[in-house]
Amino acid sequence: MSASLTEISLGKLRPTCSGKVRDVYDVGHDRLIIVATDRISAFDSVLPSGIPEKGIILTKLSAFWFQRLGHIVRNHFISCDTSQFPPVFAAYAPVVRDRAMLVRKAKRIDFECVARGYLAGSAWQEYSEKGTVCEEPLESGLVEAARLARPIFSPATKAASGHDENVSYGRLERAVGAELAGELRRVSLELYSFAAAHCEQRGLILADTKFEFGLLEGQLILIDEVLSPDSSRFWPADSYEPGRPQESFDKQFVRNYLKSIGWKGEPPAPPLPPEVVQKTRERYLEALERICGEPRP
Repeated sequence: MSASLTEISLGKLRPTCSGKVRDVYDVGHDRLIIVATDRISAFDSVLPSGIPEKGIILTKLSAFWFQRLGHIVRNHFISCDTSQFPPVFAAYAPVVRDRAMLVRKAKRIDFECVARGYLAGSAWQEYSEKGTVCEEPLESGLVEAARLARPIFSPATKAASGHDENVSYGRLERAVGAELAGELRRVSLELYSFAAAHCEQRGLILADTKFEFGLLEGQLILIDEVLSPDSSRFWPADSYEPGRPQESFDKQFVRNYLKSIGWKGEPPAPPLPPEVVQKTRERYLEALERICGEPRP
């Protein structure tokens, strides 16, 4: 297993912004390069341990989906081929190869657009307390991980730091206008339905996922990353059983370990044991193989 790349140095090039996982470089001509590192976060904190090749896995998954979702909505993806990157990146091609995307720059809409087909995570927590999701009532008697009668759209604020907050559709509508809010809901649910059908053929349940959108020349486009284990809940269909938490292809081993040592997000973040790193890497790799039918990097 290769070492993880949690910090990527590109000489004099400096990222315009750095998120928990990705570094973004503005390369002019309304283009960005997004580089996915091997960083992993939990409880809103970036951990000192990375997951080897996680950035490559996330980039391959996003590229796979971007190239298949264009019939629903335009997206910002241009290429992962470093030979098509601006000349300033040529010297760093070996470093960013397979973990970087050249994309169009758009004006980001500052809401997460979450589509849910199953009751899990923050949606299950709100429902179990109030019988609602994003302040909208659902039918009574649902259990954890229950399949919903139809997928629902549940927006959330896009937090610069800290935890995103689920909000009502009315709040989204007031912030961006009724027409754009309606388009965000329609497109998010169409994207979810298409992806869920693909995953079902691969023995996976897409429980929920979050999308980010922007505006380019006044047109709605899909941006950032899409349908990866960092932004989605994928469950193996053969072990699905409503009424309990499900096995998932994401940070499950990381969260379980941190809970077992009683860490709740206060600094400093603890390192991960090698076995937790390895098990987490295996889950991400399995998600890549199942969704894309692609060999491991």
